[in-house]
Amino acid sequence: MKITSSNIILDSDPRIRQKSELVSLPLNEQDKELLSSMLTYVRDSQDPEIAQRDNLQAAVGIAAIQLGIPKQLIAVVIPYEDGVDEVALANPKIISESAQVGYLENGEGCLSVKDEHPGHVFRHARIKVRGYDLIQDKNVVISAEGYFAIALQHEIDHLSGTLFYDRIDENNPWKEDEEAEVI
Repeated sequence: MKITSSNIILDSDPRIRQKSELVSLPLNEQDKELLSSMLTYVRDSQDPEIAQRDNLQAAVGIAAIQLGIPKQLIAVVIPYEDGVDEVALANPKIISESAQVGYLENGEGCLSVKDEHPGHVFRHARIKVRGYDLIQDKNVVISAEGYFAIALQHEIDHLSGTLFYDRIDENNPWKEDEEAEVI
């Protein structure tokens, strides 16, 4: 299955607010193929040549519901100078979180959101997530912090129908927290 930007539903589509269902483990072939295609989309979207050629919008993550498929499947790829954090998770669940919050200095964006929604999105600075990782082909517990933690929380939010701008303070969108980790 080849995913392009044209497969991604927007926030104007009511399906984006649907709650995603748990998937059966071990993954069936259809779910494996879908999750693998999601991971490929995110990886390829980060290469400008491939992205332009294949009509891909740059991304660090995607959830199956963004394709109109209400299954608990997410893929996240965060490149760094010295490596990459990447997961292709089925049934991801946050099992612990820090009291400290963090946020992206310039706010968040989303493949499914075309309009600007400026403001800070406060999330936990550090989390642990449990799920089945297709890349490692096993159940895992992932400790994440910084940008990786924020991206995971963003994608996991999609599974309950929550969009990033739901978390922006309407009265004070750029409010700050002196104790928060700014990324």
